[in-house]
Amino acid sequence: MDTSAPPADRPSPAMRSCDGVPWPDEDELENEAAWARLLDLELQIPSDAASHVDDVFTAEPAFTGGSVDPSDAAAASVSDLDAVLGHLELIAAERHRLAAEEGRIIAAVLRDAAADPTPWVGPDPTLDLAWSDPRGRTVRAVRRDRVDLAQRAAAAEMAVRLRVSEQTIRTRATHVEVLQERCPRLWDEFADGRTSERHAVETARLATSLPEDVGAWSAFDEGVADRATQLTPTKFAVSARALRERVHAESIDARHRRAARDRGVWMTPELDGMASLTALLPADRARSIMSRLDRAARHLHAAPDEERTLAQLRADVLADLVTSPEPDMPASASLHAPSAVADERTAPPAAAEHRSPAPPTSPTVVVTIPALTLLGADAEPATLEGYGPIDLDTARRLAGEARSWVRLLTHPVSGAPLVLDRQTYRVPAALRRWLGVTSPTCIFPGCNRTARDCDLDHLTAWEDGGTTDADNLEPECRHHHRLRHETRWTPTRDPATGQMSWHSPLGGAYDADPPPF
Repeated sequence: MDTSAPPADRPSPAMRSCDGVPWPDEDELENEAAWARLLDLELQIPSDAASHVDDVFTAEPAFTGGSVDPSDAAAASVSDLDAVLGHLELIAAERHRLAAEEGRIIAAVLRDAAADPTPWVGPDPTLDLAWSDPRGRTVRAVRRDRVDLAQRAAAAEMAVRLRVSEQTIRTRATHVEVLQERCPRLWDEFADGRTSERHAVETARLATSLPEDVGAWSAFDEGVADRATQLTPTKFAVSARALRERVHAESIDARHRRAARDRGVWMTPELDGMASLTALLPADRARSIMSRLDRAARHLHAAPDEERTLAQLRADVLADLVTSPEPDMPASASLHAPSAVADERTAPPAAAEHRSPAPPTSPTVVVTIPALTLLGADAEPATLEGYGPIDLDTARRLAGEARSWVRLLTHPVSGAPLVLDRQTYRVPAALRRWLGVTSPTCIFPGCNRTARDCDLDHLTAWEDGGTTDADNLEPECRHHHRLRHETRWTPTRDPATGQMSWHSPLGGAYDADPPPF
């Protein structure tokens, strides 16, 4: 099937004269081509096998009045099953091929944006002989910024259309470019559907870490291309890491020093008021921490009345060490104190009690609790900022420990915040607090950066008469703040409904995300 792009002079978005229907866009043409390929795959399946796909597991042999050879019936059943599984293999191969094609298109769009930034950021001002940059940048710096912002704007456009994050878009483009440059054999296997996206992602991740050495790239590519078509993703990852180690020319000491710069700690919300805490640390320190937690947990587990598992004890010891060490006492000493870890028989697991008072520099934790819930007259859940719903016992405990309150009135039906208690009003702290409630994250679609880490942007500029109040301020992370002012992305607010939306450089309109909680 011919899937070539439409002629450049095709009228768009004009209607076709034959039937008054708009010309299809590139996405529609690509979808049509994908469906055509799937239909072609269907034609490759024997018609008799395809007709038995739905009933091969349930059909019973019909009584014909004569004898039926059991071996013939068994052979027919095996043949049908084999055809079904062959069809499954073809579908999986096509899924892999489409994933590779999706990544290739993403990378191509970003490359085109770098080659021609104008559709995304407007005409190049440096082409005007009378131009001078108000920020004092050189022509080269301005053009470099245009390329960067054009790629950011293009990534944002694809992200909102595909309902994925911009980081996912950029990561997929990077993976494709790395595979095409450093691992062409593996890329061909992926593009032809003979290996999975998980194999390709792991290969790209490892190939990215290799030095600029064509010989190392080639040796790595040859090894992973052979393994990717034979091993499951988990076994492949182990094998590919070992291969990467063999072909890497740089010493592991130098690599470790560089990798240690990426150390950090992250929290991932889980279900039912729980969360996972992940730390990336040098291996020796991580092993030391785990040994210490295990040693303390086994010490506590030896108590005759202890009912918690070792896994639960390790978690409780970690929480105790981090949140409330005894004053003027080494952290290890608190492991043996009876009150150091909450007892599950008297306190919920997610609400471990700590008897030492919070230090004066304890961080602010924002919890929203419906008033009737706080009084025990309702069971509507509370929400923890940056996490979501939490159990009521934990919410009430946090409320009891709170040093101050901010009263927030909400709409009785929609729950939308209405009024901030002016008794605690301080500018700009109270205004920022209010905006953190009404817009808890950056208002660009799909962005999860918390409002406290964002810029507060005037929707109507101050110099244009805009005011500094809640109706004219919205949180935008630094990245999307730049997109708003330096590309053709534009936010607008509906004066009737207050709904925020963004208009893209290509003319699309996308509503801001609803509040997450």
